[in-house]
Amino acid sequence: MPDPIADLLLIDQPATGVVRLQLNRPAVSNALSLELQAELSAAFSHYGHDPEVRCIILTGGNQVFAAGGDISSMAGVGPIDIYQRHTERVWAPIQHCPKPVIAAVAGYAYGGGCELAMHADIIIASQSARFCQPEIRIGIMPGIGGTQRLVRALGKAKAMQMALTGRPITAEEAWIGGLVSEVTDDNQLQDTALSQAKLIAAMPPLAAEQIKEVILAGMDASLEAGLALERKANALLFASRDQKEGMQAFIEKRRPEFTGE
Repeated sequence: MPDPIADLLLIDQPATGVVRLQLNRPAVSNALSLELQAELSAAFSHYGHDPEVRCIILTGGNQVFAAGGDISSMAGVGPIDIYQRHTERVWAPIQHCPKPVIAAVAGYAYGGGCELAMHADIIIASQSARFCQPEIRIGIMPGIGGTQRLVRALGKAKAMQMALTGRPITAEEAWIGGLVSEVTDDNQLQDTALSQAKLIAAMPPLAAEQIKEVILAGMDASLEAGLALERKANALLFASRDQKEGMQAFIEKRRPEFTGE
């Protein structure tokens, strides 16, 4: 697999079907420079369509996830400059990645880092993790989905509090509020994320992709529309070889072997 981004993004394959992307700007707490954002976009474009990849882990390592955008690249620029960066296009491959994505978050997930984590399907946070949208403190506001994804994850009251005060919340608060899927000890973060990624990678990939697609599409639809999407996606999976294999293996009391067909 090509690795055009070894400097800003460390890529490895720690298990069959699992790719791990690690932000690699430790000197600046993994601040999301324009170059790093472009490399993330390229990586998700590639691995999101790689048939050998069944789950993606996104992490900043064991010390920090990402401390936000690169302020030096924003100070002094005008609104047209910001608009023409079209960050929505850069982040689209992350947002629309068909593969399940697990964010393993330690330390700061501030600003753009919090927004990046919220692009994942599952967020596993270490006890040290802190989530924050501090943009108001420098005269701006979240611009990569923070106001929209926060309210969907935490509800209006907590999202408003985070965005209007710029105050961080702990991993435990994020878990209680529904932003985080699981909280683990600091030294168990990567192992926990990998364990879940391996579990997902062993599942039938067509079913995993359909589950992700229907859950995300249904969030912004009426209940009836969401249920209709669910019924049709479920029926579609009965055309797959993996459905036949899964049910036959269940009947025969053996481990299924899913091929993604």
